[in-house]
Amino acid sequence: MPRSRAQAAVAARVRGAHALGLLAPAGAADVPAVHLADPAWTAEVLARRARVQRSADLRVLATLWWYSASWALLTPPLAGLVTGIPLSARLPDLSVAVLPGVRPVAAEAAGAGSGDVAADLRDSLGAVTAAVAEAGRMRARPLWAIATDSLADRLLQLGLATGDPGAATALAAPLAAGIGAPLPAPRFEDVAGRRFVRRASCCLLDRTPGMPACTSCPRRPPAERRLLLERVARPAG
Repeated sequence: MPRSRAQAAVAARVRGAHALGLLAPAGAADVPAVHLADPAWTAEVLARRARVQRSADLRVLATLWWYSASWALLTPPLAGLVTGIPLSARLPDLSVAVLPGVRPVAAEAAGAGSGDVAADLRDSLGAVTAAVAEAGRMRARPLWAIATDSLADRLLQLGLATGDPGAATALAAPLAAGIGAPLPAPRFEDVAGRRFVRRASCCLLDRTPGMPACTSCPRRPPAERRLLLERVARPAG
C-alpha cells in the first residue's frame, strides 16, 4: 500500500497497479526523485549498471537508465490525470522504487502538486534530462524523445488498465504541447485493431551484448516494424 493516500486511491482504480508501477514491490529501496537530477549521483548509477549490462558505453548506459527511470517517474502524475485524482509531478514530491542493480520499477507521489501538471513535468523532465545528458556525455534532445515515448506508453497502458485507452491517449497531445519544446509530440498507431506507441526514440538495448532490437524500434524499416506489430496484435494460435 502506498504511503500516499491519494496514490492509494489512484491505485485502487487501476487494474494491475502493481505491474504498472503504482505499487512498489517488497524489497525495493526508495530513492528521492531529486537524486535523479544530480549528475554525480547519476554517474554513479551508470557505473553500477555497467557491470550488469556489460557495457562501458556511457551513451548506451545513460539511454537505458532514462528509459526505465522516465517510465517510473511519469507513472504517478499520468495515472492521476487518467483517474481524476491529482498526483504530483514535482521531483521533491516523488520517490522512485528501485530493485537491485538500480532498476526503477515504481514511483510514488506524496501529494497533488501545484495543479499544473504540464509545468511541473516541464521542470522535472528538464532537470533530469540535463543530469542524464551530463553523466552520459550526450545531447539532451534524444532523452526528451525518450520522455515523450514514456509519456505515450504510460497513458496507453493506464488507459487499457482503466478500460478507456482512447480517452487516455487523447490526453497525450495537449499535455505534450503544455510541456513544450524540446519534447516531441507523442504518436500512436493502430495495427490490426490494437494501439501502439509510434516511437520517436531508440532505447539502444541492442547495443548491449546478446540483446535484439525491440519490436517497435524506430530504426527498423516501417514495413518490417508493422509486420512485427501485427504479429503482436494477432498472435498465432
